[in-house]
Amino acid sequence: MPSSSGTPPASRGGSAAQVAEGLEGIVAAESRICLVDGIEGRLIYQGYDIHDLVAHASFEEVAYLLWHGDLPTRAQLDALQKDLIASRTLPEPVLQLLRGFPRDVLPMDALRTAVSALGIYDPDNLDNSPAANLRKSVRLTAQTATIVAAIGRCRESKDPIAPDPSLSHAANFLYMLWGRKPDDTAVKTVEIALILHADHELNASTFSARVTAATLADMHSAMTSAIGTLKGPLHGGANEAVMRLLLSIGDPSKVIPAAREILAAKQKIPGFGHRVYRTEDPRATHLRKMSEELGRRKGELKWFEMSRTLEQFMLSEKHIYANVDFYSATSYYYLGFPLELFTPVFAVSRISGWTAHVLEQLADNRIIRPRAEYVGPRNRTYVSIDRR
Repeated sequence: MPSSSGTPPASRGGSAAQVAEGLEGIVAAESRICLVDGIEGRLIYQGYDIHDLVAHASFEEVAYLLWHGDLPTRAQLDALQKDLIASRTLPEPVLQLLRGFPRDVLPMDALRTAVSALGIYDPDNLDNSPAANLRKSVRLTAQTATIVAAIGRCRESKDPIAPDPSLSHAANFLYMLWGRKPDDTAVKTVEIALILHADHELNASTFSARVTAATLADMHSAMTSAIGTLKGPLHGGANEAVMRLLLSIGDPSKVIPAAREILAAKQKIPGFGHRVYRTEDPRATHLRKMSEELGRRKGELKWFEMSRTLEQFMLSEKHIYANVDFYSATSYYYLGFPLELFTPVFAVSRISGWTAHVLEQLADNRIIRPRAEYVGPRNRTYVSIDRR
């Protein structure tokens, strides 16, 4: 259909370029960090299958892998753990900033603002060299966990808790959030969730981090871009939406009628479908198991069973698989995480992948500047304001 200017669509913008809405199918970068195989349903970090990493690795090993391309030796892992522990404490001005936010501040707003403020106090603030950015990656990974735990505490009018140097990254996060040493089951659950969420190729937040880094802005600016992107409900907010949906349904017998009503209204059910995967999201495989185990442990399988019923309904009726957000919702709920912290907890993990992508982007940088296909009118003539 011709435009208002009479220009045929093929020649808009002066070219016959194909428009890929949402950049779907466009390869914007070469990367060694992560492979999402949507046909076979595989997720690979630097050559390692996610199932293998979940079974054997710690989050700290996975973070090292994303940053360096290889799993660490014992000495390298010990050094990284030492650096992470040393970096956990927040600068006092950032801690005061968190304490000063209104109690009802959106946690993602608080996280975005705090990470931006961290850049001001980072000792490598003005250094954009590879070595400095690697140090920033370690500090940001350590400090993001501290920030999210502090946000959770402040929302309950409780004082933030200082990190415990004797605990792993996952265990320390729970300790700072809860104010007590977590049990092994909770630590293992969070460890697995951190590994599963660490990276996922050029998703929206990772792409925004790389776009920002490509301008040679600093690491903290790139992370602020990523967090702002993650805040959107079409990206990071789906697991919170899943749990709110289950809570609103409330009864296992009402799951299918509610789902039919939502679909009849032409609305989407959160936690289903993925831009890349055409089979089961491999991360959902682990989170489903975690949700069931946590439900059994609490003696409250209702939320898992409701999830399972909804999953089976969507698969049979719409042939759509659950994605990573679907079972992370009930897993986090069983752990006792407030719903508003679900997306910030995602960032506690994904900060490792975001920083890895910034390091990779800057190693062979070219500014990311796509074109837009102009579809507006042409050759208009200015008319003075008194004649409009």
